[in-house]
Amino acid sequence: MKVNTVDEATRADADGARSVASEGTGGKADGGGADAHTGEAAHQDATAPRATGPARERTSQGSRTRTLILETALRLFQERGYDKTTMRAIAQEAGVSVGNAYYYYASKEHLIQGFYDRIAAEHAAAVTDVLARERDLAGRLRGVLLTWLDIAAPYHRFAAQFFKNAADPDSPLSPFSDASEGPREAAIALHRQVLAGADTKADPELAAALPRLLWLQQMGLVLYWVYDRSENCERSRRLVERTSPLVARAVAASRFRVLRPLVREVTDVLSEFVLPAAAGAAARPRSDQG
Repeated sequence: MKVNTVDEATRADADGARSVASEGTGGKADGGGADAHTGEAAHQDATAPRATGPARERTSQGSRTRTLILETALRLFQERGYDKTTMRAIAQEAGVSVGNAYYYYASKEHLIQGFYDRIAAEHAAAVTDVLARERDLAGRLRGVLLTWLDIAAPYHRFAAQFFKNAADPDSPLSPFSDASEGPREAAIALHRQVLAGADTKADPELAAALPRLLWLQQMGLVLYWVYDRSENCERSRRLVERTSPLVARAVAASRFRVLRPLVREVTDVLSEFVLPAAAGAAARPRSDQG
């Protein structure tokens, strides 16, 4: 049945979740053996001991099923929109039971986290060549950001649809949330590589903060890209071309002695206001404040 409204989609997912919960321990997924509604399978391959024989085959099957569900969800998000796509519809299109879908992904939000993880892994793999051959900081920044645009291009159509959820600071889809820590820290580690292999070095007082600042710059690019309606997101690519040399020059200038007081002041401001947010710990009301 086609879901026509956000409220209907929400109710359908809630009904699906309740039906899975009522199955108790009877609903086993093909790659696991835990309760179908736990939603823990996304982490099992990384934490479980290396399997052999039949157990290895089950693990492999579970990985394929998880990938199938994610790819089906991304396709339906593109075709129907994020809000109008239900977990039940995803399961039906993927050819798996609703219980299996909830076993691997406890909600649509978990599917988007899977999308974040996929983008981060593909991005890290795709930039190895440019980081190996390029030493100029501007070139390394340009290569990493343009590669991200290439990796993300197939998903541009539905990016704006779930960005409104990601923009909510209390949403698990927020790039600053605890749930997004894995892909966030992977991206920050990538920018740490960008800086470490460059022939331009930053002022030591600023160096520790730079990887997170570069990640925040990338988040600004992502926001611009989400709403970029130019052909093939050409304006986003031009933005990268224009800003990468500016950032590289700012990093190089931070070492000039005459700029040291300014660098210290900037570092203090960043440490108080910007870096806590980049670490996923945006300021919350303190308990000792009335």
